[in-house]
Amino acid sequence: MERFGKQLQSAEIRKLFLSYFERRGHEVVPSSSLVPQGDPTLLFTNAGMVQFKDVFLGLQTRPYSRAVASQKCMRAGGKHNDLDNVGFTGRHHTFFEMLGNFSFGDYFKEGAIGYAWEFLTVELELPPERLWITVYKDDDEAEELWRKIAGIPSSRIVRLGEKDNFWAMGETGPCGPCSEVIFDRGEDVRCGPDCGIGRCDCDRWLEIWNLVFMQYNRDEEGKLTPLAKPSIDTGMGLERMASVLQGGDTNYDTDLFLPIIGKVRQSAGISLETQDQVFASRVIADHIRACTFLAADGVHPSNEGRGYVMRRVLRRAVRFGRMLGIKRPFLAELVPVVIRIMGDAYPELREREDYIKGILTRDEERFLSTLEDGQERASQIIAAAQAQGLRVLPGKDAFLLYDTFGFPIDLTKDMAREHGLTVDEAGFAEALEEQRARSRQAHRHASHDVDELYELAKDIQPTVFTGYESLESEARVVAIIAGDSRQAEVEPGAAAMVALSHTPFYATGGGQEHDTGILLSPGGKHALAQVTRVLDTPNGVILHLARTLDSGPGLVSGQPVIARVDKDRRDGLRRHHTATHLLHKALKRVLGDEVQQSGSLVEDSYLRFDFNCPRPLSDEELASVQKLVNRMIMQDAPVITYETSLEEARDKGVIALFGEKYGDRVRVVEVQGISAELCGGTHVSRTGEIGCFLINAESSVAAGVRRIEAVAGMSAVMKVLEMKDDLKRISNALESGADDALEKIQGLKDTRSVLQKQVESLKGERARNIAARLMEDEGSSRSVGNRKVIVSRQDDMSPDELRYLGDLLKERGASVVILGSGKAPRGFLMVMVDPGLASAGVDAVAIVRTGASALGGSGGGKKHLAQAGGKDFGQIDKALELAAAEAVAFLGRI
Repeated sequence: MERFGKQLQSAEIRKLFLSYFERRGHEVVPSSSLVPQGDPTLLFTNAGMVQFKDVFLGLQTRPYSRAVASQKCMRAGGKHNDLDNVGFTGRHHTFFEMLGNFSFGDYFKEGAIGYAWEFLTVELELPPERLWITVYKDDDEAEELWRKIAGIPSSRIVRLGEKDNFWAMGETGPCGPCSEVIFDRGEDVRCGPDCGIGRCDCDRWLEIWNLVFMQYNRDEEGKLTPLAKPSIDTGMGLERMASVLQGGDTNYDTDLFLPIIGKVRQSAGISLETQDQVFASRVIADHIRACTFLAADGVHPSNEGRGYVMRRVLRRAVRFGRMLGIKRPFLAELVPVVIRIMGDAYPELREREDYIKGILTRDEERFLSTLEDGQERASQIIAAAQAQGLRVLPGKDAFLLYDTFGFPIDLTKDMAREHGLTVDEAGFAEALEEQRARSRQAHRHASHDVDELYELAKDIQPTVFTGYESLESEARVVAIIAGDSRQAEVEPGAAAMVALSHTPFYATGGGQEHDTGILLSPGGKHALAQVTRVLDTPNGVILHLARTLDSGPGLVSGQPVIARVDKDRRDGLRRHHTATHLLHKALKRVLGDEVQQSGSLVEDSYLRFDFNCPRPLSDEELASVQKLVNRMIMQDAPVITYETSLEEARDKGVIALFGEKYGDRVRVVEVQGISAELCGGTHVSRTGEIGCFLINAESSVAAGVRRIEAVAGMSAVMKVLEMKDDLKRISNALESGADDALEKIQGLKDTRSVLQKQVESLKGERARNIAARLMEDEGSSRSVGNRKVIVSRQDDMSPDELRYLGDLLKERGASVVILGSGKAPRGFLMVMVDPGLASAGVDAVAIVRTGASALGGSGGGKKHLAQAGGKDFGQIDKALELAAAEAVAFLGRI
């Protein structure tokens, strides 16, 4: 493309922009992190104004009222997400730089427009005739100012609606009308006869600067409130401006990307001659910039939040690298090129170069180990979908690729798009959420990788567990793990994994969830930290996820503490754990000794018990199990624990769980006279402490595996009280006593049954009357020789009722019956053909599909009976007429 304006490198554009506004009283403010500070509404910093949000809202003041910045931005994930467009257009990126000038109650529209015009036409020397302007549809003031200040004629000022010219940072926050400066690349890149601003989205019209007139704050309900001081927020994409000044056809044809693309070409050993190769190299160049800056700002690939977005971007780059023939980890080779281009403006890149390379290489190696198999499986899934005539790849298949091979949804969408398919993203999201819900009970905390924790804890002495005897213990902090390293201390208000010399805290294991509690100073005078999760490691070190109090001194390795367990939670866990042992025994008594435990979850407020059984339990069996468990509780049997050899325990008939690994010495939990199992969990001392037991549900988990969900202790009491309240409300609604409620309900059911029969009888009589009338009504029939086609619209009939009416009409001699309903939300069309005529070639399917075209749907069935539906229910009359004409045509050919 032809160069326009001054011939500047990207670094020179950035420097010129900052110095221009600095000379005009603007404070040069460094870029903020890509991770927004103190703003839960944003995943990433996605615009220059993010760091000034509280200033715009009037919640914060700065020692200046004018500012200018070059802000690093990320738009992948959240409301502003350009990931799907990267590579497919020449102007969209995941990571980009936004040059912006800001006014906090200082100058407003006139000043912003004046600065923009002067910078573009004087400083950058862009030809004014190439510049077009858009304004918000109701912003007369902005249009007048552009004509007055810049001399732009109204013919080059375009008014657009809220979608294009009303800017908001997110769902909530500062917002206002905006005005965009558009650069016209020329007639030779027009997309067609309708090419024009607001009418197309082609590369001729390049938005280079957006001036936002910040006037409002939008709250959670969408209400707009005027800001205390109207302000200015502008944003110019450095990449786009570089493409104009450097004559690039796309942003990738600039000094910001060309060196990276050159390195990609070198790594792949190719010349990038094909369109697919050029596309892949651009995606990689964009994505390595994003990953480099994200890693520098402390984000690392994971399966949650910002880390998941980074993983999606990184793995998409790896997959396109594989398409170029790069089969080794290569992203770290590109990092120095990014730093060479951007390091002067962002020195943190140079400072963290080795760290960035390590972060990227670790996830790249992990993904490469499954990429080849994943691509092969994806190809099989796509081929199967195409063979079935599908245009949309099922969400469950996309999730399989994600779950088994680590394919982010973006990779699957790319592969599907290459074969003319789309992906059911809603189905994928649903499957992903189901998996995440299951994993919330797994033995890990979201901010800690278990394998890394084990590695960091391997040289720590095993923790002495004192929780069987006491809920409180004196201890010493022996190690602190924060992030991916050992630390000497935990600052106030921070969280870390803490290892103690001794602990009463039970770690998640054996189906029982962990204790919670508190760490206190010696003597128990001052609270130091809340313990919210407890994890056991293979070498016997118990790790406590501890969050120090904001007002406290924090924690230091080596200091003495008092570890105290939350008694209420422990009591709930003990009751439910012993209840699972009683439930196991009761199931064996009711169903037989072949019942074996398949899994369990013990929480402080409920339990879940999985067991082998090929069928659902009957209501009588469930009632028997529930009664047995409560009898065991009422026996108040002693619960004792002791250690013995595994061999001796087996000789005594102690139950060992299938698939569990046991050492030579094992712990036995024995409910005297009832059961004995190998178990490391916490239990009541007598069964009477459980209180009571109530089964909530019984269901299937997998083939041959059933699940019982139940509550014990106060949870059971509360459930009974809740059921009692429900019964009272039902009785009041029935105007009966609790004892009479069931009889009253049965009486209502009997009455309903009688009324239903009467209704069906009346409907039948009505249908017969309608059938008789239609056979005599010339307006409802079409005759072809001695054959009659009956056509009728019956909006108040269900499909079953229409079929019954159709049968009646055929009995009365109709050759073809065409019936329809135009009741929202979908139109319904049914065609019935006399069997003899169907055999002779009159096709009900062809007839119904002809009519269905008017409904915006399709249909199917058999030659003698077919039906169709469609969303355009208002077109049912047209559908009936089309179907009737088709039926007449069929009959005329016989």
